[in-house]
Amino acid sequence: MGYGPTSKMLVNLVDGCAQAKNVVSGHAMWTLDGDRTVRTTVVDVTAVKGREAVEVVTDHMAFTASPDLLLLTPDGWKHAAEAAGTEVAWTYAKKLCRERLTIRPGYEFGYFVGATCADGTVGKNYVSLVVNEEAFAARYATALTACTGLPARLEAVTRPSGYLKRELPGFRVRVVSSYLSDTLRHYVGGDAHHMRQRFPRVVLRDTETFEGFLDGYIEGDGCPIKGWGGRVVTSANTPFLAEIAPIIGARFTPRARAKGASRLYVSNRWADRGTFHPEHHPLHPPESSWVQVREVRPRPALGAKPFTFYGYRLAPHPTFLVNGHVVRGAR
Repeated sequence: MGYGPTSKMLVNLVDGCAQAKNVVSGHAMWTLDGDRTVRTTVVDVTAVKGREAVEVVTDHMAFTASPDLLLLTPDGWKHAAEAAGTEVAWTYAKKLCRERLTIRPGYEFGYFVGATCADGTVGKNYVSLVVNEEAFAARYATALTACTGLPARLEAVTRPSGYLKRELPGFRVRVVSSYLSDTLRHYVGGDAHHMRQRFPRVVLRDTETFEGFLDGYIEGDGCPIKGWGGRVVTSANTPFLAEIAPIIGARFTPRARAKGASRLYVSNRWADRGTFHPEHHPLHPPESSWVQVREVRPRPALGAKPFTFYGYRLAPHPTFLVNGHVVRGAR
Protein backbone atom coordinates (compact mmCIF):
# COMPACT_ATOMS: atom_id res chain seq x y z
CA MET A 1 0.00 0.00 0.00
CA GLY A 2 1.55 3.31 -1.09
CA TYR A 3 1.88 6.44 0.94
CA GLY A 4 -0.14 9.57 0.29
CA PRO A 5 -0.88 13.07 1.56
CA THR A 6 -0.83 14.03 5.23
CA SER A 7 -4.06 14.07 7.19
CA LYS A 8 -4.98 17.74 6.72
CA MET A 9 -4.13 18.07 3.03
CA LEU A 10 -7.07 18.76 0.73
CA VAL A 11 -8.05 16.14 -1.81
CA ASN A 12 -10.62 16.76 -4.54
CA LEU A 13 -13.85 14.84 -4.03
CA VAL A 14 -16.67 15.12 -6.52
CA ASP A 15 -18.77 16.71 -3.77
CA GLY A 16 -16.05 19.23 -2.93
CA CYS A 17 -12.69 19.41 -1.18
CA ALA A 18 -12.05 17.33 1.93
CA GLN A 19 -9.11 16.69 4.22
CA ALA A 20 -7.33 13.43 3.45
CA LYS A 21 -8.24 11.98 6.85
CA ASN A 22 -11.98 12.42 6.16
CA VAL A 23 -12.09 10.32 2.99
CA VAL A 24 -13.85 6.97 3.36
CA SER A 25 -14.68 4.03 1.12
CA GLY A 26 -17.38 4.87 -1.38
CA HIS A 27 -16.37 8.51 -1.85
CA ALA A 28 -16.10 9.65 -5.46
CA MET A 29 -12.90 11.53 -6.29
CA TRP A 30 -11.77 13.57 -9.28
CA THR A 31 -8.75 12.58 -11.33
CA LEU A 32 -7.40 13.08 -14.84
CA ASP A 33 -7.53 10.65 -17.75
CA GLY A 34 -5.33 12.24 -20.38
CA ASP A 35 -6.43 15.87 -20.52
CA ARG A 36 -9.98 15.26 -19.28
CA THR A 37 -11.29 15.14 -15.72
CA VAL A 38 -13.00 11.88 -14.76
CA ARG A 39 -14.44 10.31 -11.64
CA THR A 40 -13.02 7.42 -9.66
CA THR A 41 -14.27 5.74 -6.48
CA VAL A 42 -12.47 4.98 -3.21
CA VAL A 43 -12.45 1.23 -2.57
CA ASP A 44 -10.20 1.15 0.49
CA VAL A 45 -8.37 3.61 2.77
CA THR A 46 -5.11 2.94 4.60
CA ALA A 47 -3.34 5.16 7.14
CA VAL A 48 0.42 4.85 7.59
CA LYS A 49 2.55 6.59 10.22
CA GLY A 50 5.85 8.24 9.34
CA ARG A 51 8.23 10.82 10.70
CA GLU A 52 9.49 12.23 7.41
CA ALA A 53 7.35 14.27 5.01
CA VAL A 54 8.03 16.71 2.18
CA GLU A 55 6.35 19.96 1.21
CA VAL A 56 5.95 20.17 -2.55
CA VAL A 57 5.79 23.78 -3.77
CA THR A 58 4.42 24.28 -7.29
CA ASP A 59 3.45 27.32 -9.35
CA HIS A 60 -0.02 27.27 -7.82
CA MET A 61 0.22 26.05 -4.24
CA ALA A 62 2.01 23.78 -1.79
CA PHE A 63 1.02 20.48 -0.23
CA THR A 64 2.60 18.09 2.28
CA ALA A 65 2.87 14.37 1.61
CA SER A 66 4.99 11.31 2.00
CA PRO A 67 8.36 11.46 0.17
CA ASP A 68 7.23 8.30 -1.67
CA LEU A 69 4.05 9.82 -3.09
CA LEU A 70 4.11 9.52 -6.89
CA LEU A 71 3.53 12.60 -9.05
CA LEU A 72 2.81 12.47 -12.78
CA THR A 73 5.51 14.17 -14.87
CA PRO A 74 6.03 14.29 -18.67
CA ASP A 75 8.58 11.48 -18.21
CA GLY A 76 6.32 9.29 -16.11
CA TRP A 77 5.76 8.88 -12.38
CA LYS A 78 8.27 10.39 -9.97
CA HIS A 79 8.52 10.34 -6.19
CA ALA A 80 7.61 13.61 -4.51
CA ALA A 81 11.04 13.81 -2.84
CA GLU A 82 12.68 13.82 -6.29
CA ALA A 83 10.27 16.14 -8.11
CA ALA A 84 12.03 19.50 -7.65
CA GLY A 85 12.59 21.24 -10.98
CA THR A 86 10.20 19.01 -12.92
CA GLU A 87 6.71 19.64 -14.23
CA VAL A 88 3.70 17.78 -12.84
CA ALA A 89 0.18 17.28 -14.15
CA TRP A 90 -2.36 19.67 -12.70
CA THR A 91 -5.92 20.90 -13.18
CA TYR A 92 -7.61 24.03 -11.87
CA ALA A 93 -9.32 22.67 -8.77
CA LYS A 94 -11.89 25.48 -8.50
CA LYS A 95 -13.35 24.45 -11.88
CA LEU A 96 -13.89 20.80 -10.99
CA CYS A 97 -17.45 21.22 -9.77
CA ARG A 98 -18.75 23.26 -12.69
CA GLU A 99 -21.20 21.82 -15.22
CA ARG A 100 -19.55 20.16 -18.20
CA LEU A 101 -21.48 20.52 -21.42
CA THR A 102 -22.08 18.01 -24.17
CA ILE A 103 -21.08 19.78 -27.39
CA ARG A 104 -22.97 18.55 -30.45
CA PRO A 105 -21.28 19.12 -33.83
CA GLY A 106 -23.26 20.03 -36.91
CA TYR A 107 -24.65 23.08 -38.68
CA GLU A 108 -25.93 24.76 -35.49
CA PHE A 109 -22.56 24.31 -33.81
CA GLY A 110 -20.78 25.92 -36.76
CA TYR A 111 -23.29 28.77 -36.87
CA PHE A 112 -22.88 29.45 -33.15
CA VAL A 113 -19.07 29.51 -33.39
CA GLY A 114 -19.09 31.68 -36.52
CA ALA A 115 -21.54 34.25 -35.15
CA THR A 116 -19.59 34.43 -31.88
CA CYS A 117 -16.34 35.03 -33.78
CA ALA A 118 -17.99 37.86 -35.69
CA ASP A 119 -20.13 39.66 -33.12
CA GLY A 120 -19.99 37.76 -29.82
CA THR A 121 -18.32 38.50 -26.53
CA VAL A 122 -16.55 35.77 -24.58
CA GLY A 123 -16.19 36.74 -20.94
CA LYS A 124 -14.62 34.97 -18.02
CA ASN A 125 -17.75 32.94 -17.31
CA TYR A 126 -20.29 33.97 -19.96
CA VAL A 127 -20.88 34.22 -23.70
CA SER A 128 -23.10 36.91 -25.21
CA LEU A 129 -24.18 38.40 -28.52
CA VAL A 130 -25.67 41.89 -28.90
CA VAL A 131 -26.98 42.80 -32.36
CA ASN A 132 -29.55 45.09 -33.97
CA GLU A 133 -31.52 42.42 -35.83
CA GLU A 134 -33.97 40.35 -33.82
CA ALA A 135 -33.94 37.53 -36.40
CA PHE A 136 -30.15 37.20 -36.16
CA ALA A 137 -30.30 37.05 -32.36
CA ALA A 138 -33.08 34.46 -32.53
CA ARG A 139 -31.08 32.22 -34.88
CA TYR A 140 -28.06 32.56 -32.61
CA ALA A 141 -30.09 31.58 -29.52
CA THR A 142 -31.54 28.57 -31.32
CA ALA A 143 -28.13 27.40 -32.51
CA LEU A 144 -26.56 27.90 -29.08
CA THR A 145 -29.20 25.78 -27.38
CA ALA A 146 -29.10 23.10 -30.09
CA CYS A 147 -25.34 22.53 -29.82
CA THR A 148 -24.82 22.99 -26.06
CA GLY A 149 -28.17 22.28 -24.40
CA LEU A 150 -27.99 25.59 -22.53
CA PRO A 151 -31.25 27.57 -22.42
CA ALA A 152 -30.87 30.86 -24.30
CA ARG A 153 -33.38 33.64 -24.75
CA LEU A 154 -33.55 37.07 -26.33
CA GLU A 155 -33.52 40.28 -24.32
CA ALA A 156 -34.42 43.70 -25.68
CA VAL A 157 -31.56 46.11 -24.89
CA THR A 158 -30.20 49.46 -25.97
CA ARG A 159 -26.63 50.26 -26.86
CA PRO A 160 -24.83 53.50 -27.75
CA SER A 161 -24.11 54.44 -31.34
CA GLY A 162 -20.89 56.39 -31.73
CA TYR A 163 -21.95 57.53 -35.21
CA LEU A 164 -25.49 58.66 -34.37
CA LYS A 165 -24.58 59.84 -30.85
CA ARG A 166 -27.64 58.18 -29.32
CA GLU A 167 -28.91 54.91 -27.91
CA LEU A 168 -30.15 52.33 -30.41
CA PRO A 169 -32.46 49.38 -29.72
CA GLY A 170 -30.99 45.92 -30.03
CA PHE A 171 -31.25 42.33 -28.85
CA ARG A 172 -28.98 40.35 -26.58
CA VAL A 173 -28.45 36.64 -26.06
CA ARG A 174 -26.37 35.79 -22.97
CA VAL A 175 -25.61 32.52 -21.21
CA VAL A 176 -23.49 32.03 -18.10
CA SER A 177 -21.08 29.10 -18.39
CA SER A 178 -17.38 29.22 -17.62
CA TYR A 179 -17.02 25.87 -19.39
CA LEU A 180 -18.45 27.29 -22.62
CA SER A 181 -16.32 30.44 -22.43
CA ASP A 182 -13.20 28.32 -21.86
CA THR A 183 -14.23 26.14 -24.81
CA LEU A 184 -14.57 29.08 -27.18
CA ARG A 185 -11.26 30.59 -26.10
CA HIS A 186 -9.64 27.22 -26.74
CA TYR A 187 -11.14 27.11 -30.26
CA VAL A 188 -9.69 30.51 -31.21
CA GLY A 189 -6.25 30.08 -29.69
CA GLY A 190 -6.76 31.33 -26.16
CA ASP A 191 -7.65 34.97 -26.86
CA ALA A 192 -11.21 35.62 -27.99
CA HIS A 193 -10.65 39.29 -28.84
CA HIS A 194 -11.89 39.86 -32.39
CA MET A 195 -8.58 41.28 -33.55
CA ARG A 196 -6.47 38.50 -32.04
CA GLN A 197 -8.62 35.39 -32.37
CA ARG A 198 -7.47 32.65 -34.69
CA PHE A 199 -9.65 30.75 -37.11
CA PRO A 200 -11.37 27.94 -35.13
CA ARG A 201 -10.35 24.85 -37.08
CA VAL A 202 -12.77 22.77 -35.01
CA VAL A 203 -15.46 23.80 -37.54
CA LEU A 204 -13.68 21.80 -40.26
CA ARG A 205 -15.20 18.51 -39.08
CA ASP A 206 -17.45 18.32 -42.17
CA THR A 207 -19.01 20.56 -44.80
CA GLU A 208 -22.25 20.92 -42.82
CA THR A 209 -20.45 22.33 -39.79
CA PHE A 210 -18.27 24.61 -41.91
CA GLU A 211 -21.29 25.86 -43.87
CA GLY A 212 -22.89 26.77 -40.56
CA PHE A 213 -19.73 28.61 -39.54
CA LEU A 214 -19.70 30.63 -42.77
CA ASP A 215 -23.38 31.53 -42.41
CA GLY A 216 -22.95 32.68 -38.82
CA TYR A 217 -19.71 34.56 -39.44
CA ILE A 218 -20.92 36.31 -42.56
CA GLU A 219 -24.24 37.22 -40.96
CA GLY A 220 -22.24 39.12 -38.38
CA ASP A 221 -19.39 40.53 -40.49
CA GLY A 222 -20.57 40.19 -44.06
CA CYS A 223 -23.41 40.54 -46.55
CA PRO A 224 -24.68 39.15 -49.89
CA ILE A 225 -23.45 40.67 -53.14
CA LYS A 226 -26.18 41.75 -55.56
CA GLY A 227 -25.84 40.28 -59.02
CA TRP A 228 -23.24 37.70 -57.96
CA GLY A 229 -23.76 34.29 -56.45
CA GLY A 230 -21.84 34.87 -53.30
CA ARG A 231 -21.17 36.94 -50.23
CA VAL A 232 -18.42 39.15 -48.91
CA VAL A 233 -17.00 39.18 -45.40
CA THR A 234 -15.14 42.19 -44.04
CA SER A 235 -12.69 42.06 -41.13
CA ALA A 236 -9.58 43.82 -39.89
CA ASN A 237 -8.32 40.45 -38.58
CA THR A 238 -6.39 39.67 -41.74
CA PRO A 239 -4.80 36.37 -40.56
CA PHE A 240 -8.31 35.08 -39.74
CA LEU A 241 -9.51 35.69 -43.30
CA ALA A 242 -6.25 34.36 -44.75
CA GLU A 243 -6.90 30.97 -43.09
CA ILE A 244 -10.42 30.76 -44.51
CA ALA A 245 -9.46 31.63 -48.10
CA PRO A 246 -7.71 28.37 -49.12
CA ILE A 247 -10.46 26.30 -47.51
CA ILE A 248 -13.07 27.80 -49.85
CA GLY A 249 -10.68 28.04 -52.81
CA ALA A 250 -10.77 31.83 -52.87
CA ARG A 251 -8.13 34.37 -53.72
CA PHE A 252 -7.39 36.74 -50.88
CA THR A 253 -5.41 39.96 -51.06
CA PRO A 254 -5.04 41.73 -47.72
CA ARG A 255 -5.64 45.45 -47.59
CA ALA A 256 -2.44 47.29 -48.49
CA ARG A 257 -2.68 49.66 -45.55
CA ALA A 258 -1.52 48.36 -42.18
CA LYS A 259 -4.77 49.50 -40.61
CA GLY A 260 -8.23 48.92 -42.03
CA ALA A 261 -10.49 46.06 -42.98
CA SER A 262 -9.82 43.45 -45.65
CA ARG A 263 -12.45 41.67 -47.71
CA LEU A 264 -12.89 38.02 -48.56
CA TYR A 265 -15.36 36.97 -51.26
CA VAL A 266 -17.18 33.70 -50.62
CA SER A 267 -18.79 32.01 -53.61
CA ASN A 268 -22.02 30.12 -53.06
CA ARG A 269 -20.38 27.28 -55.00
CA TRP A 270 -17.27 27.04 -52.79
CA ALA A 271 -18.01 23.39 -51.93
CA ASP A 272 -17.73 22.40 -55.62
CA ARG A 273 -14.11 23.53 -55.82
CA GLY A 274 -12.80 20.52 -53.89
CA THR A 275 -10.60 22.62 -51.63
CA PHE A 276 -12.33 21.66 -48.40
CA HIS A 277 -10.57 18.90 -46.46
CA PRO A 278 -12.14 17.75 -43.18
CA GLU A 279 -10.07 17.86 -40.01
CA HIS A 280 -10.82 16.34 -36.63
CA HIS A 281 -10.24 18.51 -33.58
CA PRO A 282 -11.54 17.91 -30.03
CA LEU A 283 -14.85 19.58 -29.26
CA HIS A 284 -14.00 19.94 -25.57
CA PRO A 285 -11.17 22.01 -24.10
CA PRO A 286 -8.28 20.33 -22.28
CA GLU A 287 -8.72 20.39 -18.51
CA SER A 288 -5.12 19.62 -17.59
CA SER A 289 -1.79 21.37 -17.88
CA TRP A 290 1.76 21.10 -16.55
CA VAL A 291 2.96 23.17 -13.60
CA GLN A 292 6.50 23.63 -12.35
CA VAL A 293 7.64 22.19 -9.04
CA ARG A 294 9.61 25.10 -7.61
CA GLU A 295 10.89 23.41 -4.48
CA VAL A 296 10.61 20.28 -2.37
CA ARG A 297 11.22 21.00 1.32
CA PRO A 298 11.92 18.31 3.93
CA ARG A 299 9.37 18.36 6.74
CA PRO A 300 10.47 16.17 9.68
CA ALA A 301 7.90 15.47 12.38
CA LEU A 302 8.18 17.71 15.44
CA GLY A 303 8.08 16.14 18.85
CA ALA A 304 6.74 12.69 19.51
CA LYS A 305 3.76 12.87 17.16
CA PRO A 306 4.44 11.40 13.68
CA PHE A 307 2.70 12.27 10.42
CA THR A 308 -0.20 10.16 9.22
CA PHE A 309 -0.20 9.49 5.49
CA TYR A 310 -3.41 8.37 3.80
CA GLY A 311 -3.41 6.04 0.83
CA TYR A 312 -6.44 5.10 -1.26
CA ARG A 313 -7.22 2.15 -3.46
CA LEU A 314 -9.46 3.40 -6.24
CA ALA A 315 -11.43 2.11 -9.20
CA PRO A 316 -11.64 2.36 -12.12
CA HIS A 317 -8.78 4.91 -12.13
CA PRO A 318 -5.92 4.45 -9.63
CA THR A 319 -5.06 8.17 -9.43
CA PHE A 320 -6.57 11.12 -7.57
CA LEU A 321 -6.01 14.85 -7.06
CA VAL A 322 -4.32 16.66 -4.19
CA ASN A 323 -5.17 20.35 -4.53
CA GLY A 324 -5.56 19.71 -8.26
CA HIS A 325 -2.22 17.86 -8.65
CA VAL A 326 -2.38 14.34 -10.04
CA VAL A 327 -0.94 11.69 -7.75
CA ARG A 328 -1.03 7.92 -7.81
CA GLY A 329 -2.92 6.07 -5.15
CA ALA A 330 -2.10 2.78 -3.50
CA ARG A 331 -1.48 -0.25 -5.66
